[in-house]
Amino acid sequence: MDTTDGLASLQPTDPDGATAQYVFRVAIQLEPDADGLLADPDRFETTLYRAADDPGTSGWLFFRDTLWRGELADEPHFRRLAEDELGCPVVSASFSEFRTDEAHFDALKTEIADNLALFNADSVSEALNKYLGSSIRVT
Repeated sequence: MDTTDGLASLQPTDPDGATAQYVFRVAIQLEPDADGLLADPDRFETTLYRAADDPGTSGWLFFRDTLWRGELADEPHFRRLAEDELGCPVVSASFSEFRTDEAHFDALKTEIADNLALFNADSVSEALNKYLGSSIRVT
């Protein structure tokens, strides 16, 4: 997998005004490099967010291409990408949920229905379950 662009290559095409987000949990390990310095706690969890592209636009298949079978599905690789962007050791990184509003979710379901062949699925429900499982939160 190519890591030259890091997480920056995973940015949405239009993050302003996004009504949906991919949510990730990341655990960071602090390692002070000066003698005699300790951090307590030296490990903490934080949440990273990536705005979701509008259905049908460039990048809208992020959940299919990057989460499910792409570079973020490989946890060690995802940790390295996060480390590069955050500038500190990342000891775990995982996808938590897809958070969306009703309008975005309806548009996503419509776009999936119009492109079922892209998902190797017979229905929208099957496609959503296959790629996002129970990690969808509609707000």
